[in-house]
Amino acid sequence: MHDVIAIVLPVFGLIGVGFAAAKLGLVSVQAGDGLADYVFAIAVPALIFTMLSESEASLGASPWGYWASYFIGAAISWAIAMLLARRVFQRDGREAVIHGFCSAQSNTVLLGIPLILKAYGDAGAVPLFLLLAIHLPLMMGVASLLIEMSGGQSGGLKRFAKTLATHPIVLALLAGVLAHTLGIRVPTFLKPVVDGLAASVSPVALVAMGIALARYGFWSDPKAASVATTLKLLVHPACVFLLGTFVFQLDPVFVGVGTLFAALPSGVNGYLIAARYQTGEAFASNTIAFSTAFSVITVTVWLLVLGV
Repeated sequence: MHDVIAIVLPVFGLIGVGFAAAKLGLVSVQAGDGLADYVFAIAVPALIFTMLSESEASLGASPWGYWASYFIGAAISWAIAMLLARRVFQRDGREAVIHGFCSAQSNTVLLGIPLILKAYGDAGAVPLFLLLAIHLPLMMGVASLLIEMSGGQSGGLKRFAKTLATHPIVLALLAGVLAHTLGIRVPTFLKPVVDGLAASVSPVALVAMGIALARYGFWSDPKAASVATTLKLLVHPACVFLLGTFVFQLDPVFVGVGTLFAALPSGVNGYLIAARYQTGEAFASNTIAFSTAFSVITVTVWLLVLGV
């Protein structure tokens, strides 16, 4: 448990910096919106492009059973969260997508990489990378498209097509796949710039979320956040474990990595999308804080279940 705590604490440290800065008046609460816009429109696309274009794995020949076990589990948690958001918490379609996303998307960079590599060593590197390569682009892309489709504004298909064609996440995804396919790499003189933007995603986003917590409070949407936390930390990994073990009969290391990946707390990208579309910010910030805190216990339990 000490190792898990050592990984989780820096997350709260960065959130605390943003929270304290806002409470002390060092930055305005509106500064969080600007930081979130920067991360969503510039830094995250740079990260997605870098991950896809520099991937050494073939995007064509992939372990479909492994991916299916993970993303079917994610889809189950996402669907349950959206249903509860609409029927129980009376949220609109756009915010319901935020509920689903936060219940299915994992904090991969800050927590996933160090935790899984420490648990499985070099043997876990391949299954870890196979999820990392598509997790962020796929989850962010689906969330953005679902929100755009549920916008309920005039303009119909024409407006949706225009939004899709100019969406930074979608463009980064397409550019990354194209660059990977053609073997194109970022020029040497530009690589430090792109890498710097990509590296800024986690710290800047977490500081922005801390500012949001100062704005909305830790306890502004506790019931919905508790449901999302349960889905993220227990339902999602349980689905992946059962599917990987009994349906797709994967190698135990792949089952373990996929389960731990799913057992990670909700990632800060949930807040980024919420802030971008100005819906569900309080819910997203609460869920990230709740799930990160409780993951210290639940991840330890999953490690015991997996026999790591």
